[in-house]
Amino acid sequence: MSQILRDARKYEELMEKKLAKQERPEFHLSARIGWMNDPNGFSFYKGKYHLFYQYNPYASHWGSIHWAHAVSQDLLHWEQFPAALAPDNDYDRDGCFSGSAVTMEDGRHLLMYTGVSKEMQPEGEMKDIQSQCIAIGDGIDYEKHPRNPILHKEHLPEGGSPYDFRDPKLWREEDGSFFCVIGNCDKEKDGQILLYSSKDGIDWKYEKILIKNHGRFGKMWECPDFFSLDGKQVLLVSPQDMLPQGFEYHNGNGTLCLIGTYDKETKTFTEEHNQAIDYGIDFYAPQTVLAKDGRRIMIGWMQNWDSCGGNSEERAWFGQMSLPRELSIKNGKLYQQPIRELENMHGTQVKYENITFTDILKLDHIKGRKVDMELSIHSANTENIYRKFAVRFAQNEKFQTSISFRPYESTLKIDRKFSGSRRAIIHQRRSFVKNEAGEIKLRLILDHFSVEVFVNDGEQVLSATIYTDLAADNISFFADGIVTMNVVKYDII
Repeated sequence: MSQILRDARKYEELMEKKLAKQERPEFHLSARIGWMNDPNGFSFYKGKYHLFYQYNPYASHWGSIHWAHAVSQDLLHWEQFPAALAPDNDYDRDGCFSGSAVTMEDGRHLLMYTGVSKEMQPEGEMKDIQSQCIAIGDGIDYEKHPRNPILHKEHLPEGGSPYDFRDPKLWREEDGSFFCVIGNCDKEKDGQILLYSSKDGIDWKYEKILIKNHGRFGKMWECPDFFSLDGKQVLLVSPQDMLPQGFEYHNGNGTLCLIGTYDKETKTFTEEHNQAIDYGIDFYAPQTVLAKDGRRIMIGWMQNWDSCGGNSEERAWFGQMSLPRELSIKNGKLYQQPIRELENMHGTQVKYENITFTDILKLDHIKGRKVDMELSIHSANTENIYRKFAVRFAQNEKFQTSISFRPYESTLKIDRKFSGSRRAIIHQRRSFVKNEAGEIKLRLILDHFSVEVFVNDGEQVLSATIYTDLAADNISFFADGIVTMNVVKYDII
């Protein structure tokens, strides 16, 4: 173990003790100390779920990127393990960037990640040289392979950029062979996903360009994931610098789901459908794992690069992961649901049926900042449909965040402009939700500093972080017109 990694482990252990009483999310994984971004190495190993993440232990902003390490039995209660990787070799001295993990034939845990080192180029410019590296361990300690980097610029297709060559996502086929997809772009900065194969996880060869962007969805494609689901093949990527297309792809650095088919013999992916993964403000770089019971579960960094300016340097930690989500495909589209294990944390139920109201409504025992609440809304009069419905939460006399629906426009909006932010960061997002007579189902999950809204049984999800003081815990409802509503609410314990 290098001295750089030893120092990081000592530092995080020491500083974490000082944070014992700090307010944190309850059931979303947050940074142990310092900075968190992309989820890495999401895997099931030795009977537990392992999740690594991009990590700067020394400050609550990006820099000096290590791999942090957390372990869980249920994906809701996490134990922070010692940091797994540190930038301590020439090939990764400027960061251990994103990657993934699988179990090797001999039972060891294989990590594959992007090493970054800045090098002076012939034209006199310093640039990040990105290459792929591996480390092998036992679920706690990992040793970097002596042949690192195992994939570098010589393994790129013609025109592939060595400066944007990152985020390998591993998997193993039934015959035991290893494959990975890696994000890349060409000389014009147009995204592409590269496919590589290996017999043992150590010696790798380039196979082909799996898919090219052709200028459709942003520029460089980061953080790919590639898996089969419900008879289809799914490619998740996070493109940079996306342009909106109607109500899709409004986050600039956003998320993209491509659904299609995959011919393993010819290694050909045929795209059939595209959509955003999350329609809210804060969600990026998702990664999935195949659970022990066969579910495909996804987790993402619940943050937006363009809103990180709202982070206070006084905060000792910054960054949290989304709620893990069960994925499925229905009618050719990606659906997401909160993992069912969340129901094991439900406290007392509060239920209201067929509440008809207009203007502002408050209901007894409907409040809190650790809440799982389902709403079913429709118009009290189908011939005179309401004009707007809203639910407001993390609310007091000064602050609130809201979800609102306008059935005539078929638009759902999340709005946190009154959540207490002191910076001009992104505060609103809208999505298009088809409806009949104003009917819509919403499931809101609050966990201190975040909200995730699951729409119509997982057809869409909108995620946002909120750093409103926890004393703001009221929830209220608003209707412009007459609305009939059912409410089922649980406190999370």
